[in-house]
Amino acid sequence: MVTRSAYRDVVLVCPVTIPYVRFSEQSAHRWLGTALKQLLSHSGLQKSNIDGVCVSSFTLGNDTAVGLMQHFQMSPRWLDHIPMGGASGVVALRRAARAVQCGDATVVACIAGDTNHRDSFKHTVSAFSRFSQDAVYPYGAAGPNGSFALLTDYYMRHYGATREDFGKLCVAQRDNALRNPHALMKKPLSLEQYLAARPIAEPIHLFDCVMPCAGAEGYLVMPKELAQRLDLPFVEILSTIERHNAFPEDPVQYRGGWAMDVDELYDMAQVTPQEIDFLETYDDYPVINVLQFEDLGFCAKGHGPQFIRDHTFTIDGSFPFNTSGGQLSVGQAGAAGGYLGLVQALRQLTHTAQATQVDNARIGMVSGFGMINYDRGICTAATILKRGDA
Repeated sequence: MVTRSAYRDVVLVCPVTIPYVRFSEQSAHRWLGTALKQLLSHSGLQKSNIDGVCVSSFTLGNDTAVGLMQHFQMSPRWLDHIPMGGASGVVALRRAARAVQCGDATVVACIAGDTNHRDSFKHTVSAFSRFSQDAVYPYGAAGPNGSFALLTDYYMRHYGATREDFGKLCVAQRDNALRNPHALMKKPLSLEQYLAARPIAEPIHLFDCVMPCAGAEGYLVMPKELAQRLDLPFVEILSTIERHNAFPEDPVQYRGGWAMDVDELYDMAQVTPQEIDFLETYDDYPVINVLQFEDLGFCAKGHGPQFIRDHTFTIDGSFPFNTSGGQLSVGQAGAAGGYLGLVQALRQLTHTAQATQVDNARIGMVSGFGMINYDRGICTAATILKRGDA
């Protein structure tokens, strides 16, 4: 196997969130533009200083990242469009960091955002993929609930997970979200309420399902020297992995692409799972959290239920997890959902997470999962990040 070079002297700065709303009549362009404006404001840079852009969005309509640059009156010398759903945040980091490292760009703005009109989600789902358009949507499976019900049922039957196990994760995430002013879910959630919620697609019930909304997230990638010159708190990249269409021979997804590359993830970072201070995962449904616990090496395959029973997952408890509240309690702003965990990790590691701050956070992991088809998600990615040294 070829050994990849480290991400030396490239850092992440300026995590921004454009507060989510349940519905919006604004375009995705407006949400993305607001994120870019905030990045400029927080960094002190001018728009002309941004010579690279990564964009992730599902609701740009007929526009691409190229069209967006015309709307923004920008002329970047490096541009990428990352349509990978929940893996987008980490994949954008990988692409942007290498571009800066190679000199193809100096400052890359990574932005993700979507609007949510009353009928946006229906339109997104109906044309989400060729598979969705031809083999799922015409038969009434309108959205990911059915697919994740299939994965959840398989996992429960094979590994002994219970609704109480998944509920514990949802309750812990809600507890974390109550500290986050950006979270759309403002009411406490008890395990009893979770268990009593109405069924959506057995064994999935209401609080297992992510809520679509509108919003945007963003961060900047730049040379370490520039961040120091601008006096910006920064985060260093220890390692990253990315995998697509892993384990296609599996009859249904019970593991993800992380399992193929997890050794490289830790070897490159020169850390162990025990040294990770917090974990932020893509969490549109609880079963995907459990797959990430296992495939990222925090417990063995099939031991996820016991791992849940052994930890609290709250900010001030054992194994701080999805410290913003995750999508299940913050909301899923389309492709911005793939940035939520990464932006929160940057806040944790720059010690700007305010009420959601994990004490003495020094090393964090972010994991992404995206592009669900009938019985599996196609994209996986992860990164280990470290608090920057001034």
